[in-house]
Amino acid sequence: MPELPEVEHVKRGLEPYVIGETIVSVQFSEQVKKSHENGKQAIIKGKGLAHFSDHVKGYKMNRIERRSKYLLFHVERASSTAFLLSHLGMSGAWFAIDSVDQITEDKFRSHVHVIFTFESGRLLIYSDIRRFGELRFLDKLEDHPPIIAIGPEPFDQNAQELFLASLNLPKFNSKPVKEVIMNHQVIAGCGNIYATEALFKSRIHPKRAVSRISLGKRIELFNNIVSVLQEGIDAGGSSISDYRNVNGQAGSMQDRLQMYGRKECPKCGSNVKQAVIGGRNSHYCGKCQR
Repeated sequence: MPELPEVEHVKRGLEPYVIGETIVSVQFSEQVKKSHENGKQAIIKGKGLAHFSDHVKGYKMNRIERRSKYLLFHVERASSTAFLLSHLGMSGAWFAIDSVDQITEDKFRSHVHVIFTFESGRLLIYSDIRRFGELRFLDKLEDHPPIIAIGPEPFDQNAQELFLASLNLPKFNSKPVKEVIMNHQVIAGCGNIYATEALFKSRIHPKRAVSRISLGKRIELFNNIVSVLQEGIDAGGSSISDYRNVNGQAGSMQDRLQMYGRKECPKCGSNVKQAVIGGRNSHYCGKCQR
């Protein structure tokens, strides 16, 4: 699943192509239409396809914001402002192009599910191989409570203070630290890959209870979360599976990962261990991480 660095790169890649563009129409794939007919709501969430289509037309793209793993398209029509919310799920990808044929990878070209046509004639296309992503039209952010509940962005000035305060909450005391730092109410955008890397850099076992981590170690962990997320941004994200930046560009962070997906610890040479923590498969070194 794309995490903060990947979504940040999608945002940066889209901005030059979509800011200032006005939506004149939107089309949906047959799979999305059939899903909605059967009450499943694939990709387009909320009040249905007709409501989504009617409401996005005529809106101009003013700004794109990233909150945790979400993209927020700030849109305006006359004096009305609204939001298009996007979550990439496991395999979502955006393409700002002139024709579907310009999508070079067949696996994305074959799974185009939403096509926005702009006044300029340019297309904004959402492709999703597994269809776990989502798009919502929101009159206001409060209409989607999960976005309001997101904690501080790791690069915010007060992020460390709020992170430490969250770790002191009784509800997190007995939980494994990895599960807690993947909770985006504690810190935004740190998912499985980057949590694994930050814990390895901090030499903290992912199953260690939060209550058993000293203040000094908590500060070190926060700093390492910020560090690995920034490294991920600098490397263009991790293209381990289906993640692509805008228009099919891959990142290189997967080549820099020290622990995630590895079989041998780069520090001591021990076999990397695995465990399911917080519903995610976790990699760690039993010798280096305590």
